[in-house]
Amino acid sequence: VQLQASGGGLVQAGGSLRLSCAHSGRFFSAYGMGWFRQAPGKEREFVAGINRSGGSTLYSDSVKGRFTISRDNTKATVYLQMNSLKPEDTAVYYCARGWGTNRHQFRYWGQGTQVTVSS
Repeated sequence: VQLQASGGGLVQAGGSLRLSCAHSGRFFSAYGMGWFRQAPGKEREFVAGINRSGGSTLYSDSVKGRFTISRDNTKATVYLQMNSLKPEDTAVYYCARGWGTNRHQFRYWGQGTQVTVSS
């Protein structure tokens, strides 16, 4: 299984970005997916999760109402739409396969994509 994250970049505060994570391998639709982030000097933290059908989602309090996770099982891709971005959202964002809010509940991880929000 390989996960390829993309879509990061530099954006001003208040702007938007959409991250994508392409899943290679079989049975994408059988697994939940999630996004985590890690800022310099901080631990990796949960951002959002989506179950295998897309019918259930989870968000951290810090992004609820601003970020939206979605998936397209026909394209084996999960997305993270990030709106109203803040400087504190600056981090490397990782996609992962699993379900829950704890990083130990996710077995496979992508390489990360950098998101930088300027004030």
